[in-house]
Amino acid sequence: MIGGGRPGRAPPSPRDDRARGPRSLAALALGFAILIAGFAALGVWQVERLHWKLDLIARVDARIHAAPVPAPGPADWRSITAKSAAYRHVAVEGRYRPGATLVLANTDLGPGFWVLSPLEATRGFTVLVNRGFVGQDHTPAMLAPPAGTQRVTGLLRVTEPGGAFLRHNDPAHDRWYSRDVAAIARARGLGTVAPYFIDADRAADHAANPRAMPVGGLTVVHFRNAHLVYAITWFALALLSAGGAFIVFRAERRLRRGRG
Repeated sequence: MIGGGRPGRAPPSPRDDRARGPRSLAALALGFAILIAGFAALGVWQVERLHWKLDLIARVDARIHAAPVPAPGPADWRSITAKSAAYRHVAVEGRYRPGATLVLANTDLGPGFWVLSPLEATRGFTVLVNRGFVGQDHTPAMLAPPAGTQRVTGLLRVTEPGGAFLRHNDPAHDRWYSRDVAAIARARGLGTVAPYFIDADRAADHAANPRAMPVGGLTVVHFRNAHLVYAITWFALALLSAGGAFIVFRAERRLRRGRG
């Protein structure tokens, strides 16, 4: 109004009309609470997984560097799992049976094959031994196992059934992409074999003859451990949700004060 007189109170701003009702606020609070609790719980779970992974890595490292123990015989086969036995340093004596199975491999030495040969142990069972890596230009002489009684030391590995990523073993055409013990035993007519294979250690005389094939001791032991990153991510999301809740409810409080 133009002219004298006391100006009246200004009408409420459009922002004043945005204040939520009690039910809306309760639903909003519940939603934020669920988000914060859920993200925090996932963060705690990842911390627990981190401790489990670190413990696993420590146990496997101890197995790898321990003195070799006798390879499990038939009485212990049912108890073998990846958690209980993988990468255990073992030893076995016996004679190699004829034949070798080539499994596609890609190592620090380039593309080629793992050479798996059946070993008839003196303790009365057969086990597949990964004698090592040969290149794509390998010769038949490289595949022939040594004669006579051999003592093999290496890391116990659990069978790899089925095949590798996007590649399936094809026994009919003798194409192997994973070390599937049972399938190889069937294809080669080996009968009952141990449900694991042994990655043989590098030969003691390899330093004197570095070009000798197969090359053992190329097992890569790697455990992906991103649990700490995941935990930080989940806890950060919980904090962001808490911050969002604080901003929203502080704005609601200001709106109510403005109305008053």
